[in-house]
Amino acid sequence: MIDDLYSAKLLKLAANLPRVGRLDAPDATVEKVAKLCGSRVLVDVKVADGAVADFAQEVKACALGQAAAAVLGAHVVGATLPELEMARAQFRAMLKDGGSPPVGRFSDLEMLAPVKDYPARHASTLLAFEAVTEAVRQAQESQGGGRTSPAGAA
Repeated sequence: MIDDLYSAKLLKLAANLPRVGRLDAPDATVEKVAKLCGSRVLVDVKVADGAVADFAQEVKACALGQAAAAVLGAHVVGATLPELEMARAQFRAMLKDGGSPPVGRFSDLEMLAPVKDYPARHASTLLAFEAVTEAVRQAQESQGGGRTSPAGAA
């Protein structure tokens, strides 16, 4: 039943979204939109020493998307791109394939496991993790951390 999705813990997270707003001079900004429902997440990141140094977000989404963004906002500072990619992959597998929930700093996403039964809600629930992963990748590439060859070097 869809009411099982909206636990008191989930609604509390959605109502208390951390790191709301915008950063001054972010290293990267990414906006993601779920086409089916129109949910929107915009994230700003600053990256230093290979990890998220600062983060802000604007979230216009359902309670499920807000809860996922709340978990992200509470734990993203200090996360590396590989950590974020792993969390995103585990989160996606949990929703789409009934896989195990993410481990580590993003383990609170487990509360969103019942969303797996509602495929129309998957895109909005994943938005924040899709956006932050892309933003950190862009920031690292702009800082030279994403290069795998010395192309263009003199």
